Amino acid sequence: MDDNQRRDQGTAKRRKVLGNAWVDKSVTGKNAFNADFIDLITRYAWGDIWTRPHFDERTRRVLVIGTMVALGQWDEFRLHVRAALSEGGFTPDDIKEILLQQAIYCGVPAANHAVKEAAAVVQELGLLEK
Repeated sequence: MDDNQRRDQGTAKRRKVLGNAWVDKSVTGKNAFNADFIDLITRYAWGDIWTRPHFDERTRRVLVIGTMVALGQWDEFRLHVRAALSEGGFTPDDIKEILLQQAIYCGVPAANHAVKEAAAVVQELGLLEK
């Protein structure tokens, strides 16, 4: 596969996982400084890794959300939680289960912050039950 094919495949997967609105916003923000980085992640993260056949999309979403908790990367965490809920068929209970698992392996402070961040996303999407 050449770079153009990888880019096209990566763009399609990125749109499927994150949604058209997010990708359109990202493309609108592309400039001379960040264009090479956007191309890099489109070709490699989305075009090479997310399209591999071994794990399904749901498993990859769980892995990414859990990894973002472990790394404390809250912008990416919120992005992927929002995408899982709005594009990936996840429920708030699915997110809650990921965070309970991460509390054991990443520590309660990381999971505590993740619960706060995820709850805000769930509320923004109108999915919060009382």
